[in-house]
Amino acid sequence: MSRFTGKRWLKERVSVLMDTSALKKIVLLAVLTMLAVIISTGIGDMQIAPWKVVSVFFGGGSSIDQLVVTSFRLPRILIALLAGMALAVAGGILQGMIRNPLASPDIIGVTGGAGAAVVAFLTIFSNKDNTLMVSIKWLPVAAFIGAAIIAFLVYFLAWKKGVSPVRLVLIGIGISALTQACTTLLMVMGPIYRASQANIWITGTVNGSDWQDVWILLPWSIIFILLSFMITRQLNIQELGEEVATSAGANVQRQRFILLLMSTALVGGAVAFAGGIGFVGLMAPHMARRLVGSSFGALLPVAALIGGLLVLLADLIGRTLFLPLEVPAGVFTAAIGAPYFIYLLFKTRHS
Repeated sequence: MSRFTGKRWLKERVSVLMDTSALKKIVLLAVLTMLAVIISTGIGDMQIAPWKVVSVFFGGGSSIDQLVVTSFRLPRILIALLAGMALAVAGGILQGMIRNPLASPDIIGVTGGAGAAVVAFLTIFSNKDNTLMVSIKWLPVAAFIGAAIIAFLVYFLAWKKGVSPVRLVLIGIGISALTQACTTLLMVMGPIYRASQANIWITGTVNGSDWQDVWILLPWSIIFILLSFMITRQLNIQELGEEVATSAGANVQRQRFILLLMSTALVGGAVAFAGGIGFVGLMAPHMARRLVGSSFGALLPVAALIGGLLVLLADLIGRTLFLPLEVPAGVFTAAIGAPYFIYLLFKTRHS
């Protein structure tokens, strides 16, 4: 029996070919993610049973349970989940576009550009009382602008009768080093309290997230993630190589530009509220590829769920394992991601 099944809607004007095996894995991962959210919400200084957490979700529970769950824990958990999903999808897009398993938003400098823009935003628009003079709602816009500037700069410098994936990666690595230097310079020039805050934020943390952050990041991430799912056909064509994709009728350079823009938007939103959480965009697509194969119609949704779980679990470990200290989530993603990156380098050394 075939593992694929077709569905048609709107008098057969819209058709979808679904991988039933991948769909089962997506549903399983979605259930695991919901369980992780419930369990993570109940763990901390004050332990709350999972059934009490679920009760709070539906408007029940005691007043203290409602306060702890809805005000203190749930916003940061949702930010961790959304940021992980956005970074994973952005990494999957870049790996498909560049056709390089080592590609990720961190490596080609997009994350660094968003990070430098956020540090600049916090430094420039803060007064002597450590208060922002403009609305925090502009933070993801600043991160997107920083990521977009770096993405377009890398794209422009890599252009030579088209954009070569190899040139894109090599130039991206150099630009990434430049953005790190700019971020350090801004931290040195800014107030000392901003430098310490920025240093923790650059590592990657969701500590201090509130519902205002959630309501800004939620629509931003969901819109661009859904748009990414809708253009998976372009990614599948890109993976065939430039010559084959062109012969199939694809406008390769325009598609690469759109895909880079989508990845930039996702990274900008994630970095604005979760900081520079590294290696999620590298690891999650690889894990998804092992589960459902290389077709991006299944790979991107699975990568999104895995990325959300990675950041969620990293934040859970960081805020509970070393009490009363709180370790940024980015420390744990880097602790896993760096050895994984070395493993990938070793595995592809003869490629």
